[in-house]
Amino acid sequence: MANGWSVIIGLVFIIAFSAVSWFASPKGDTQTIWRSTLILSAWSCYLMWAITFLAQWHPLINPRRSDLRPEHDSAVRF
Repeated sequence: MANGWSVIIGLVFIIAFSAVSWFASPKGDTQTIWRSTLILSAWSCYLMWAITFLAQWHPLINPRRSDLRPEHDSAVRF
């Protein structure tokens, strides 16, 4: 079952990945490019996942089933 710890665990993982990427990036002329690419892509993926996860966890609009007859629509709650 989904809970709030998923977002926090993902955040800890991304922070750890960012720290490893900072220190483990290859040395040389393109070190800044490597660091920027790894860290920005990881944070972008995390933000996209977190926004999608939270939008599904607490939806603003509740889904309604359209395959039910009108007299049974009020009996079924999601």
